[in-house]
Amino acid sequence: MTKVRIRPSVAKLPTYHAGGRPSGRLVYKLSSNESPYPPLPGVIAAVTDSAVDLNRYPSMLADELAGAIARLHDLEPGQVAVGAGSVAVLAHALTAVAGESDRVVYPWRSFEAYPILTGVTGAEAVTVPLGPDGRLDLAGLAAAVDSRTRAVLVCTPNNPTGPAVHQDEFDRFMAAVPDSVLVVIDEAYAEFATDPQAVDAIGALASHGNLVVLRTFSKAYGLAGLRVGYALGRPRLIDAIKAVTTPFSVSSMAELAAITSLRLADQLRERVAGVVERRAFMFEGLVAQGWHPPDPQGNFVWLDLGVDSVPFAEACRHAGVLVRPFANEGVRVSVGEQEGVERFLGVASTWV
Repeated sequence: MTKVRIRPSVAKLPTYHAGGRPSGRLVYKLSSNESPYPPLPGVIAAVTDSAVDLNRYPSMLADELAGAIARLHDLEPGQVAVGAGSVAVLAHALTAVAGESDRVVYPWRSFEAYPILTGVTGAEAVTVPLGPDGRLDLAGLAAAVDSRTRAVLVCTPNNPTGPAVHQDEFDRFMAAVPDSVLVVIDEAYAEFATDPQAVDAIGALASHGNLVVLRTFSKAYGLAGLRVGYALGRPRLIDAIKAVTTPFSVSSMAELAAITSLRLADQLRERVAGVVERRAFMFEGLVAQGWHPPDPQGNFVWLDLGVDSVPFAEACRHAGVLVRPFANEGVRVSVGEQEGVERFLGVASTWV
């Protein structure tokens, strides 16, 4: 047995549970919030051509991609930090501001990585329960901030429940949070949000020096397997994130795939529209059956099944569909292929 001392905060970290993976017979995977489509046209060809340079190091901080992202959002390159997925970028942001004896506030249930990334820093997690219908309680989050708080995490649309934060509640929240506390808006699913009241987090960067916005290429762009995400914020915060970022963490293939994807805005809009249309099909089908799911603004829907969450997921698996259960809480179901969605709705119809 090893005698190496493991940091207590690391030893007690919760385990991240990924969505189930298909094996054997035909199974539709609706458990990981992935895109049901392959990368956008031209991306695979560009990545394939770049393989001849795999003997070379990639850009240390993906500067070319950072420049392209800055142009997309009408920002300066110094306001962009790129990393190996938005989870990694969030880890760097928390590392830059939080440590032992500090606190990080976040909603719960929300993204499963939040307690893990907070624990890695050694900071204390302060969780705030969701409000009605799976919505974030922003007033509660602001009230939980104290003198030891270094960061507040806000997921919108919220994973796994689905609703988006509204602009008016966000404005009140930012007015209540001290400008010495980092506010991270996690917008992994922003491209799918159709709620007209949804917050414009990127637009808010000009008014709030303590705000960082996270985005990813894993969802709408269909690049989950390449791991590319980024943060937007004031240069001082972005420089701190870059200072703790692992050098060369974004591969040359991943950077090229993301740059190529950014040039395909029309195709992206068409793809997102297809996901939103199928999301509506799922939501309306559930409502017609008698379910009352929260407002879905990501590429998934949520069923508040409580103790029946795991048995329901097992029933879906037997029907050839993988969904993501959160034991004793609920089940998240990603928007996937039409056949998989229809199989899921078939199982749901027997569990109303």
